Amino acid sequence: MRFGPGLLAAAFLSVTGVHAQEKVTLSDLNWTGAKAIAHVIKAVIEGPLDSEAEIIPGLSDFAIIATGMDKGDGSIDVFTDSWLPNHQDIWDKFIVESRTIAHNEPYRATQGTFVPRYMADRIQSFEDLADPEIAALFDKDGNGKGEYWPGDANWGSTKLLQIKFESYGLSELWEPEIYSDATFKAQLKAAIVAQEPILFYYWTPEWIHAAYDLVALEEPDRTEGCEDLKLDQEDWLEASTFTCKYDNARVYVAYSKSLEQRNPVVAKFLSQIKLDPDVINEWILKIGRDNEDPQDVAEAWIEANPDTVNQWIR
Repeated sequence: MRFGPGLLAAAFLSVTGVHAQEKVTLSDLNWTGAKAIAHVIKAVIEGPLDSEAEIIPGLSDFAIIATGMDKGDGSIDVFTDSWLPNHQDIWDKFIVESRTIAHNEPYRATQGTFVPRYMADRIQSFEDLADPEIAALFDKDGNGKGEYWPGDANWGSTKLLQIKFESYGLSELWEPEIYSDATFKAQLKAAIVAQEPILFYYWTPEWIHAAYDLVALEEPDRTEGCEDLKLDQEDWLEASTFTCKYDNARVYVAYSKSLEQRNPVVAKFLSQIKLDPDVINEWILKIGRDNEDPQDVAEAWIEANPDTVNQWIR
């Protein structure tokens, strides 16, 4: 890994006298923004901080990641893209109660249920989804129900849209199709090329919003008690209610507090990293749309932005 002399000099001033310490392990979450953030964190640790980092292949299960960070044994140290309220259960258990996990200052993101712009003359809101004729437009298998994509099977957010459809009384007309994010993106591209209906959950920042003209469905404003989630219960769908728009998400880099002893320089960096959604979208475009190697994208960005990186590590 190579970085310009300006960044190396700045980094040297920040970490003089501190030797590389215990290796830091990072999650391998399966959405592009999280992958981009993971590789930027890894590149900073291995470059300016002169330490060692590893992204653990396939480690994307939220419960396993949180439990590993709670243990503090180095099996997993960093949850690279923790969304609230989607991951509220993890936050409450390990950050509020046990206080074994720490976090940085969050960036803001939005979530919604989308259709392509060419569908906006037929469907503008969740109220429109109660029309059987609208649902029929999305019925791909002929069983009388329209299909929608609530998210990847490994995402905590995937339960949320299913709860919305249940809470809005739409389950008689609609059913979820759950498959991988990669499969969804291929289906989205195909649907848009063919100008076919498609209804789905997604968020910003993400490259699909730069590549396609998408419109979020209108929903009731948030009120007290409109979102009551019981995601850990076996009967989570029946026990939960969600009858309003998504709250804007607060997105964190979360990390095991054990790093404060095992690798204090990295712990300080993780506590100070400030992520800009517009910058993350640049990374996502390069990695997700243009298929550039995420490590190359991370290293090139660090090379080009020494002042920002030095603010994170000083």
